[in-house]
This record gives sequence, C-alpha cells and structure tokens, in this order.
Amino acid sequence: MKNRFVRTRAVLTALTAWGVLAGSGVAAGATATDSGTPRLGRAVGVAPGVTYRAFDLVVGRGTAHGHLVTVDLTDRRTTVDLLYPGAVGARSPVSRLADARAAVAAVNADFFNITETQHPGVEATGAPVGPAIASGQHLKAAVPDGQRFGPALPPGTNTRDVIGVGYDRRARLDRLSLRGTVLTADGALPLKGLNQYALPVNGIGAFTSKWGPTSRVRATCGTDTDRAAPCSTETYEVTVRGGRVAGVAQVPGRGGIARGTTALVGREEGARQLRKLHIGDRVRIGHRLTARKPGPLRFAVGGFPIVRNAEPLTGLDTVTPAVRTSAGIGAHGRRLLLLALDGAPGRAGMTVRELADLMDRLGARDAVNLDGGGSSTLVTREPGSPGATVRNHPSGGAERPVPNAIGVFARG
Repeated sequence: MKNRFVRTRAVLTALTAWGVLAGSGVAAGATATDSGTPRLGRAVGVAPGVTYRAFDLVVGRGTAHGHLVTVDLTDRRTTVDLLYPGAVGARSPVSRLADARAAVAAVNADFFNITETQHPGVEATGAPVGPAIASGQHLKAAVPDGQRFGPALPPGTNTRDVIGVGYDRRARLDRLSLRGTVLTADGALPLKGLNQYALPVNGIGAFTSKWGPTSRVRATCGTDTDRAAPCSTETYEVTVRGGRVAGVAQVPGRGGIARGTTALVGREEGARQLRKLHIGDRVRIGHRLTARKPGPLRFAVGGFPIVRNAEPLTGLDTVTPAVRTSAGIGAHGRRLLLLALDGAPGRAGMTVRELADLMDRLGARDAVNLDGGGSSTLVTREPGSPGATVRNHPSGGAERPVPNAIGVFARG
C-alpha cells in the first residue's frame, strides 16, 4: 500500500509539472512509451474550488483526448447536485441543463432507455437506469439488472449502485434500494418500482408527478433478465388521488400526473392485486430509497463502479474502446473528479478497464462508469459568461439530449 501511495503521488506530481495547454491536441512529446500515463494540461480555475483541464493519453490504438473537472468539496462555496429536465421521463442537452440552473460545470450521467426497437409501438421513455436523488428528493428507483442499457456489469455490481454526495459534503459510492408499500383495506402490497421505465415481473410501481407526460406502457415490457422480452399481456393501472382510488384502466396510460396524484401500474400478479381495488377505496402509498451506508444522500445518480478502494474492479471490459464518461472520488470523499473523453474524429476511445486505470492514476479511490458514446458531454461556464461551453466534441457531432447530469454549483 505504501509503494502504491508513493507511485500515485509521483505520477500526480509529474502530471502537474507537464503543463500542457488546456484544450490542446495531442500532448507535446507524447509517444508510444507514454502509454498508461496521462498528460494533463494547465489547470484553469472555473469557480471557487472548481478547476478544469484537458489531457492526452496514449493507448494501443492511438491517443485519447479528454476533459477533467476537479471539485473541492471542502470549499463550502461549492456544491454538487443532480441536473434533470424537471421530469424523469425527459431528456435535454447537458449545456441546457447546466444553463437552466446556472451550473458552473456539468457532465452527463446515467445510462437511459434510449430505444425500443424490440417493442414496436412502445415509446422509449428516455428515463435513466439507476436511482436518482436531487436536492434530497427521491426521484426514482432502479430498473431490474436485465432491463438496463450500457456495457456488461462487472461482478458484484448492479443497477442500484450510485455515486452521490451526503449532507456531510462527502462524496461516496453507495447502493440505493426502494422500500415501499401500498396500504389497502385488505392489507399491504409491496411496491417494487418508483418512476422507472421497467418494473420487475409480478410487481407494482408508483408513478408520481415527477415522471412526466411520457407513456407508462414501457414499464410492463421485458423481464427481469431479458430487456427484449415481449410486453406483458396482463397489466392494470390504478390512479390514486387524495388517498382514494380515482380511476382504473386495463392498460397503463400517458400524460402528465398532477401533483398529489399517483398512478399505480401492475403487471402479472401485481395487476391481479390492483384489480381488487375499486373507485373510492382508501389507499395509502409510502416509498423511500434506503442507502447501505450511514447518512442520507443529498444527491445521487446511477453508475456502475469501476474502481473501489483504489483498485480497478475485476471483470471490466478490456476489448471495446469507446468515448466514455466517468466520475471519481478522492481525498476521503472531499474531492470529486468528473471526466469525459473527446469524440472528435481521430481521437482514440478507451475500454472500461482503461478508463478504470486512468481514474485510478488520477487519484480516484472510487469511480463509476457513466453513459458514453454520443452522450459523453462535459461543459463549464467561464466567470462572467451567460452560458456553458461544451469542452469536448460529442461523437455524434452535436450534443445528445440526456436524462440527467452531475452539476457543479459555486457562489462567491
């Protein structure tokens, strides 16, 4: 462990000394022998406790160019929160999400329900895979593992894994599970979903005003192990308003859900249980996300771990290079690293394992992989500027609308 600390410290000292200009192309003097060692550009202050720099890294297939934002969480003028378009089932470009709340920096976050080619006629919701907490509000829970989008999960991880920041201002990796019930005159029914695009087989899910106007049919498609499986033929929806059943339907609906109203969607056994309810019946719904570690999270977003306790996880993909996004934690939870690769033509991508090694070398004791490819976007807002600047080149040629992002805020 001591040797590892000395090695990492030496690497970071060298990185600081190189002084390659931020935003430049291939780092001056980079050669094949530099493989595995990133060359960082000059640190540029974005806001109190927030810096930006570009970097280059030679990999086997060429040179990857990336963008890094470092957040000092010990600076009380700086905070981190979830950016999203006001609804779980909605998408917006990262720059627009950042501008809407005057964030000084942001990076795209969770994977999401981007397409529904395997379910003709079913609307892709745009909703993210994992749990989400914004400003202490529990927005949504995780879909079943088999319903996720993105690279294969490494052993020991699942869709409930998140990166977040607690009220103690410390960042951490955690796992958020849904705890919820539907109380009726006949007893308690377990709640298996909250504002998520896929429900467990036989489950009941709650959709609140935070879901948005997107269709809820997708929640009853696929299975816990097969995202492409057909949609369920046994579904039911119950609308609860003011603690009483206000409406029922055989098929989940669409359209905005009013504040104070909840749509309960059931499939298979969940649908059979909901059919026992009638207009006017009293119903009480309760739900919350519970963390494994002590202390509530003020902000959290889904992402699968790739580094834990300063070691890359086993089982990470070593074959498929792509444009990637990551968030990492250093300095005992007091430093947050936000990273996105550049998708410009001629830039090399990285495998998930290479990304993990990079985050480790940059000083992240823990790190997650976030959505990549055309979603990878990192923005900063220069002092005095009215809007955010996209620092990387999105691989699709323009920003892709995404469901959420990690936003950095500063005052003073």
